[in-house]
Amino acid sequence: MFMRFASLATAITFAMPALAQQSHTDALFDLLMLPDIIEIMREEGVSHGDTIGQDLFAGPPTAEWAATVERIYDFEVMEGMVREDFEASLEGEDLTPILEFFGSDQGQTIIGLEVSARRALLDDAVEEASKDAAVIALADENPRMMMVVEFVEANNLIETNVEGALNSNLAFYAGLLDGGAFGGALSEDQILTDVWSQEAEIRVSTTEWINSFLFMAYQPLNDDDVQAYIAFSQTDAGGVINRTMFVSFDRLFTGISRSLGRAAATEMTMQEL
Repeated sequence: MFMRFASLATAITFAMPALAQQSHTDALFDLLMLPDIIEIMREEGVSHGDTIGQDLFAGPPTAEWAATVERIYDFEVMEGMVREDFEASLEGEDLTPILEFFGSDQGQTIIGLEVSARRALLDDAVEEASKDAAVIALADENPRMMMVVEFVEANNLIETNVEGALNSNLAFYAGLLDGGAFGGALSEDQILTDVWSQEAEIRVSTTEWINSFLFMAYQPLNDDDVQAYIAFSQTDAGGVINRTMFVSFDRLFTGISRSLGRAAATEMTMQEL
């Protein structure tokens, strides 16, 4: 009995740092309001699925297609996958400065504004108005827009988002091939060529969307708040959380895109029959 209890005590001692790390990771997950962001992304995805249906299918998207898209964008599955990759990416990292920044009133205000803006952009009219405002602000070299541009550059947001979009498009095509779409008429080389040909257009639309989103989100902030966020982004801790955010969502979006491709191929085949 002594040996057994000694072993348990040793196991608990060694597990303590891991448990503390997980507790901090869970706290950070909530401070970044990732459940809210994932829910918004789910709504964006369902809308995107409807667009795919309208573009690819001979007739209007069916109720079965809508149900399939809803299943693919399952919130519980999405959150579980992001949380798993989030924890894995932060393993061994010092979370103290990240928790201090995002746990502060300033950090929570910033994250809250980002989430509110992202939710507002679900409305097409708001999105168009936001893009128009950002274009004007950029042309006028509006001081706040110049700070947004600096923030975007500090976090390398354009390159990482373009890369993610290209990977998602490639995964969607791969899903179409998995499902037997186009009767094998497309080769992998043709797909790669087609996806890469979209790079310039994706870069333009990505830049437009990011600028408009952040310009709208950060309007209520004062200059000191925005500068503090830029300064944090340029620290090692800022780099860690920035990379973590992209790593945490990469597998999710690639998997969803491939699933959508397979489902679209099935729907196309059913319509042909």
